[in-house]
Amino acid sequence: MKAVRMIPGAQGASLVVQDIPQPQLPPGQVMVRVRAAGLNRGEIAYAEIHRSGDPVTNGVEFAGEVAAVGAGVTQWREGDRVMGHGRFCHAQYTVADPLALMRIPDPMSFVEAAAFPNVFITAHDAVVTNGQFRAGESILVNGASGGVATAAIQVASLLGASAVIATSRSAAKLERLREFGANVLVDVTRDSQIDAVMAATDKRGVDVVIDTIGGTVFDQNVKSLAVKGRLVHIARLGSNTAQIDLTDFWLKRLKLVGVTFRTRTEQERLECVQACARDLLPLLEAGRIKLPVDRTFAMDDVTGAYAYMKLDQHVGKLVLTVD
Repeated sequence: MKAVRMIPGAQGASLVVQDIPQPQLPPGQVMVRVRAAGLNRGEIAYAEIHRSGDPVTNGVEFAGEVAAVGAGVTQWREGDRVMGHGRFCHAQYTVADPLALMRIPDPMSFVEAAAFPNVFITAHDAVVTNGQFRAGESILVNGASGGVATAAIQVASLLGASAVIATSRSAAKLERLREFGANVLVDVTRDSQIDAVMAATDKRGVDVVIDTIGGTVFDQNVKSLAVKGRLVHIARLGSNTAQIDLTDFWLKRLKLVGVTFRTRTEQERLECVQACARDLLPLLEAGRIKLPVDRTFAMDDVTGAYAYMKLDQHVGKLVLTVD
């Protein structure tokens, strides 16, 4: 089968489409014929540090058809249209746990379905599970044009946020975020995040911040939070380091939570998938969730896809199509 492989090198991994053996199907697992697969920034970060060891297959999310089921699997059948979260799925075939799969609603395309799993599972985990968001609360999402960020905006809006504040350095990107549920837009090249938050919340601050920028905005995020606010940290697009004024944390009784799949057990990962499915699949089936796909690329053009992602011009997801 064809697969996107990271080939380690002194300057980081290069991406090559290779022919490799089709994976074996163990008992209790599902083989999926992949038709589309989402791209994510974490794959770029991993490529930059993958300088030794064996080649690995890319990919953490996919959509396709069940090709075969292992012994003991009863909830899926050959031919079922599924999307899922896993590993090694930028390939024509991938093997997944049955609990990592979700049924694709009709008439959703494979490309649209491939844009759902990773970003919405991550966003749901950040907003609902770790952010402890409740209807009527307010939320700020920074770096708001990326896949996880636009998903977080939708999750909060659909679950009844009183205010959904989105920040970006691009006015053009901000305008596109209204359709996903952002009702306060902040161009941080011109306006103060803190002033905008206080104006939108009657000087109270937001209940939750979903942070993808990191250290460069850490102090602003803390100052934007209300008493008993939750700062949920996902990514570090701006900086890995920050200086903390503990007085603000103490006085406001804040919570700082980091979220990642890298240190989760397999059971924890599957619980995240199932929690997302429980809360969001009914909304997806009802057509209330938008799956913005900025651009698609053929698998053979994976280097072009990642080069485009690095330009940071997209809004929403980039998706590989798999022949």
